[in-house]
Amino acid sequence: MDLDRRQIVAAGLGLAATTVAAPAFGDTPMYGLIGRMKAVPGQRDALAAILLEGTGGMPGCLSYIVARDPADADALWITEVWDSADSHRASLQLPAVQAAIARGRPLIAGFDSQTETEPLGGVGLG
Repeated sequence: MDLDRRQIVAAGLGLAATTVAAPAFGDTPMYGLIGRMKAVPGQRDALAAILLEGTGGMPGCLSYIVARDPADADALWITEVWDSADSHRASLQLPAVQAAIARGRPLIAGFDSQTETEPLGGVGLG
């Protein structure tokens, strides 16, 4: 879909054109992860705080969202968008991320879903 057509579709939906922008043909697709993490009972907020502390200064990270699951008092949803899968892999070696993983690991009861995506664009993703 070319930019003019995206703008028309966006206008018809009452959206700004930037909310539906996609990478140009040939661009490397962005890399996304959406996962649901279970905290040890009663430790969800402490785990969320640790996850949020380790998010600054991650090269290639375009968006990192930690959200409470309103239907489960122990669950968090983590939504990530990266400029590439390589940037995501590299982030796991950063000292701040390694420290957050070490501090958070005892508070994690498990992961019940994880999905890789190829984000096309949206609000906040230039």
